[in-house]
Amino acid sequence: MIALVIDDRCTRCGHCVQVCPTDVFDAAPDGTPVIARQSDCQTCFMCELYCAADALYVDPNCDQAVAIDTDEVLASGWLGQFRRDSGWDEWSNDPRCSNEHWRMDRVFARARAMS
Repeated sequence: MIALVIDDRCTRCGHCVQVCPTDVFDAAPDGTPVIARQSDCQTCFMCELYCAADALYVDPNCDQAVAIDTDEVLASGWLGQFRRDSGWDEWSNDPRCSNEHWRMDRVFARARAMS
């Protein structure tokens, strides 16, 4: 579930707001994405994939929001991990970053079961 927008990394491009299939974000007047409807997040990671600045953190817990320590996330290397694992954008030609979309199968299966 979407957990963090790291303001000092955010470029205010609006891609996360545009690609979210459940309209989780609102845009502040300055363009900063605001997590407005966190419980609507499907944990699809689309916002993370489209965030070239690695300013978003989606926690893999798709059942409920959990307390996230911003400093821990910043120090962990988790920011941009899904983009790297997916071989997205600047990682597309890096042989260490193969497409790992198969990891989403569990999320998609749960979404199918809920509909």
